[in-house]
Amino acid sequence: MDASLTHWINSAAGISPLLDRVMITISQIGVPLMVIAVALQWWSRTDRTHVRHACLSAGVSFLLGLAINQAILLFIHRIRPYDAGVTHLLIAPSADWSFPSDHATASMAVVAAFALQTLPRRTLVLFVLAFVICWSRIFIGTHYVSDVIGGAAIAAIAALAVRLAYKENSRLDAFATRLL
Repeated sequence: MDASLTHWINSAAGISPLLDRVMITISQIGVPLMVIAVALQWWSRTDRTHVRHACLSAGVSFLLGLAINQAILLFIHRIRPYDAGVTHLLIAPSADWSFPSDHATASMAVVAAFALQTLPRRTLVLFVLAFVICWSRIFIGTHYVSDVIGGAAIAAIAALAVRLAYKENSRLDAFATRLL
């Protein structure tokens, strides 16, 4: 089922050069755009210290999620869907293993961190961007659907761990949220 769904999403690749270019661009710049979007929220006018706490939580969740991915890659060696003949690849091949998706982990860690801080509007906007990033990774042929789902699960775990360890209004938080 994973391969079938992955193939179905990727089957539109190569039909429209414009759609291909859009999805490649989203895949390449989506995560940096999310980082910029979070960084710009540092100067939020509404509930500034809470939003700053969410920004810091998102950054730490992002990094923790990617660190977890690197540990997983030491033990799980799943070949990419294009190497298995499931997808048509639109970009250069990747040098690492397929599971989990770093793009999914990074983008969904930001979403999960904001969700755990109960910032619904910001979470929704970030979720839409993260979903499109995740979809693009499957569309361009570099990940299976389960790679993206696995990345999202790792992101949720990382964000939850950060939520439990990094408390709002703690001394560290008070110091960090007053910067700039």
